[in-house]
This record gives sequence, C-alpha cells and structure tokens, in this order.
Amino acid sequence: MSDTLSSSPTLVSAAMLAIGDELLSGRTKDKNIGHLADLLTLSGIDLKEVRIVADEEDAIVEALNALRARYDYVFTSGGIGPTHDDITADAVSKAFEVPCIHDPEAMRLLAEMYKRREMEFTEARQRMARMPEGATHIANPVSTAPGFVIGNVHVMAGVPQVFQAMMDNVLPTLKSGSKVLSRAIACPYGEGDIGTPLAAVQKAHPETSIGSYPKYDGKRFSTELVVRARDPQVLDAAAQAVADMIANIDSTRIADNPTADA
Repeated sequence: MSDTLSSSPTLVSAAMLAIGDELLSGRTKDKNIGHLADLLTLSGIDLKEVRIVADEEDAIVEALNALRARYDYVFTSGGIGPTHDDITADAVSKAFEVPCIHDPEAMRLLAEMYKRREMEFTEARQRMARMPEGATHIANPVSTAPGFVIGNVHVMAGVPQVFQAMMDNVLPTLKSGSKVLSRAIACPYGEGDIGTPLAAVQKAHPETSIGSYPKYDGKRFSTELVVRARDPQVLDAAAQAVADMIANIDSTRIADNPTADA
C-alpha cells in the first residue's frame, strides 16, 4: 500500500480571474490567459477554470471567493493601475476582509521611480501602491508598481508585458504537480466515425484524458487524437488502445468493402 501511495501523482490546481470592462467589450484581446496556461502546464499545475469579470467590485469579490476556495492557486490580471476604475486592490481586500492600504514599501519604490524620471508622484499614481494589509509584493521589473500575493491569490497587472514579467517572479514560488505526459496519434477518420469507439476507450482508461481535434484538408476529414496522463504506463496502455481502435476500424472497412484500396 505504501508503494501505491508514494507513486500517486501530485495534483496542483489553479484558476485565473481576468478583470476588465475592456475584455468583455472586445476592445482588448486577452493575451494573458494563454501565457499563464502554457507556464502552468510546464510546471505541472492544472489550470481548471478561467473567469472574466467587469470592473465591478461585487463581481470581483464573488468570483475571487469562489475560486480561491476551490483551487490551490488563483491568478488575477488587470485593475491595479492608476485610474478610477482600477479597483482590484479594493475588491481583493474586501474578499479577504482586510483594509486596503498604501503599502509603505510600494510607496517608496514608486516615489523613487518617479523622482528619477522627474515626474510628479500624483495621487492617481499613488493608487498603484494600494494593496490589502499584510500582502506581500510581486516584483515588477518593467514598470516598478508591484503586484501582490495574499493567501493563495496572486494579483498582477493586465498589461501583457508586465503580467509576463511578474509571472516569471511568481513561478519559482509555486509548488509543482506531476507533469502531464501526452502523445499525439494521427487518425484517418472523422469524429463522426470514431465517436462511439473512442468514448469506449476513454471509459476503459479513466486515468487519462483523450482529446480529439478534427482536421479537413479540402477533400476528407481526419482527426488528431491526443492522449494525456501523468503515469507513463497508463499513457502507453491508453495510446495502444487508441491505435487498436483505429486498426479495428480499418479492418472493418476492408471487410465491408474488400475491393476498396487499402
């Protein structure tokens, strides 16, 4: 029993909350979701859910509380800039029931940056130093204003360049899960032909995830099948079952039409 337990895969889950009216109106095309998904996959962390909400405090609080209770990590993007509708810090503070303050270290960093640039450290710019009391910084090497971490929530900027730079600092602090292995198998049949037998293969191999991705070359449909699992032996068994399924369809079609070209 101890061997079985020790070999069990480590599962780490995450969600993302993208914040901003501009995302929902279509003015801004989100680039952060895909970047986060790529990074987490490489780290063995399962991104299980993504929500997009408007710049509305109650909506942010409701979504954040739901996600942080359900997953190991939550990553937010957007709403920590200097304008009146940048309310993410307030909403996160409300969700955690702590005051939203002008963080002293963030104020120092920003004041020094604006002094070097010979720009006034206005009240609006000071808003970028606001965060929940007790939060820790996420360094921002691009534009200085830090993101922050409170509980299992990582709050970052919406600007893709800044979000990516912040994530580079966040990744080393996260616990990793077991990596997901994958294998792609070319299938010469469309999804309509393989749907039923493929469902049977998936049911027989519940520890895997089998995705089907249809293709059309202008003449006929085919499908790329991708088998995913954390255990190499489980992956091998399911991939073999998929290959056997395709071979069985081949043989059935030849039997039904023996004069057809192979």
